[in-house]
Amino acid sequence: MLHELVAYAEKELDSEPGFTTRTVRWLVEISAAGEFVNVLPLGGEDGRGEQTPRCPDMHGMVAGGRAHFLVETLQTVALFWKSNEKPERVAGFEKKHSFFRDMVEQAASKVQPLSPLKVFLADEGQLAALRERLGQASAKPTDWMRWRIAGADPLTQAEVQGWWRAWREADLGQGASAAKSTRGKGKPAPGDGGMICFLTGERTTPLPTHGKITGLSGVGGLGTGDVMVGFDKDAFCSYGLEQSSNAAMNDKAVSKYVEALKHLVKNHSRKLAGALVVHWFKEPVPVEDDPLAFLAEPPERTEAAAWLTAREILESLRSGKRPVPPQNRYYAMTLSGASGRVMVRDWMEGPFEDLVTRIHQWFSDLEIVARKGDGLAREPKFMAVCGALARELKDLPASTSANLWRVALAGLPIPLPFVAQALSRFRSDLLDDESFNHARMGLIKAYYIRKGGNHGMSAYLNKEHPESAYQCGRLLAMLAGLQRAALGDVGAGVVQRYYVAASQTPGLTLGRLVANAKNHLNKLEGGLAFWFEDQIAEIMGRIQDRFPRTLDMEGQGLFALGYYQQIAANRAGKKGEAGATTTTESIEGEA
Repeated sequence: MLHELVAYAEKELDSEPGFTTRTVRWLVEISAAGEFVNVLPLGGEDGRGEQTPRCPDMHGMVAGGRAHFLVETLQTVALFWKSNEKPERVAGFEKKHSFFRDMVEQAASKVQPLSPLKVFLADEGQLAALRERLGQASAKPTDWMRWRIAGADPLTQAEVQGWWRAWREADLGQGASAAKSTRGKGKPAPGDGGMICFLTGERTTPLPTHGKITGLSGVGGLGTGDVMVGFDKDAFCSYGLEQSSNAAMNDKAVSKYVEALKHLVKNHSRKLAGALVVHWFKEPVPVEDDPLAFLAEPPERTEAAAWLTAREILESLRSGKRPVPPQNRYYAMTLSGASGRVMVRDWMEGPFEDLVTRIHQWFSDLEIVARKGDGLAREPKFMAVCGALARELKDLPASTSANLWRVALAGLPIPLPFVAQALSRFRSDLLDDESFNHARMGLIKAYYIRKGGNHGMSAYLNKEHPESAYQCGRLLAMLAGLQRAALGDVGAGVVQRYYVAASQTPGLTLGRLVANAKNHLNKLEGGLAFWFEDQIAEIMGRIQDRFPRTLDMEGQGLFALGYYQQIAANRAGKKGEAGATTTTESIEGEA
């Protein structure tokens, strides 16, 4: 996994130890004389900031009042914070500000273009003017800022970058020497070039702490970032090794995997419920050929159905007509944050062709007739399928969405507990007279297809379905339509009163409902009465007058599909499905 991240960084990113890409919100301009000129917002009107590469990245930022060089937050550089900020936090910002100023003074003594910045930071009046402008612009203390000095960007100047590299190397050397002198007796030396880097296989002095991955605050992570590889407790360590010596990696390898993951989270991620999925390919793939993109956002029906798009890509790959490398591979990680750590919930990789095949199968398995019976429902977005399992998407556990993502990408069977959740929501919607959820019905259907065996699954009504549970669902739909045709809207009808009992114990419920159907038939005119009588007789003939006493969870799923697909067929009003002599309004049954 980390090897693939390093490979991605080497191919796609300009990564180097001690530098990183940050989302910077403000650009502060100062003159050659060190006077404040202007503050400019970055990143357009959305306020998200601008991706700025080659920002100096300070090591050892866990504690100690250190600050990053040149690019930092407003609260550190300009002493800009909320009026009600806690005194202990203010003291911390002031300490980091002093460190920031000291670094600029050291750099300015060697690099002349930074001299105006040294003058600016030493002038309290200039800092006050900057804070006033930031307040007028509604800036946040945690926003990042960078500089334009006398019209030039110091981040792009070779002499500024060179000074930072030299300072960093010297500081890391001093830290290693201090650690060596204070190391307890009997503890093995983690450095001195005597360890093997996990990622390169070379002898190395391991980096004691690794950089943080930002962008996971929406899925349990910290706003300041989370560590992918870290050992801050004794229980995580072995053989007396300290910190990240337990997974020795050199600074170049660490910089590459950290920058790669940060870049992917920022630019190639999709949020699931409580988790984030990042994905990439060994060789670049055009957006229009990315099967994971239309797994989350299926194409419009007017362009092409998602499963057709996948099939076209698949056929083009096999025929060699598509500009996608035939030996390409995909990589996908499911991430979340917890207590300052990056949690890798899942990792998947494999041939690109396998991925396309499985996405094609996913949409094919989910195909279901629309609730109005007028064709197939539109392919659901992945999050719509997730949402079909809960009352609200925010209530869905991260583990559920992560498992469903793996089901789609790996072509696995759908877990039975997911069917139980879908049926629970289906029954709840029926009782509340809510519209049918297409994604939910498609997921229940997909369960039987992926389970294997002959379950007679079809997107449309299957009158010859071999399972009596399915036929019992059809029967309830017909009885509901009959009641509606005979009595009109009676409020709590057959479905609201009997669906739960009929789907769990049809042997105790459906017989009584069929017997009562004769009373409803007597209230209809001849043609419509005969039609209902024929339909009910046809279904009873397939059940053979032997209602199952009870239905397990799989049987209840078949019952729900039979009910839904019969309702859809009734609404369509087509010959062979709902009868040419009837109207949709008279037989559609409950919602």
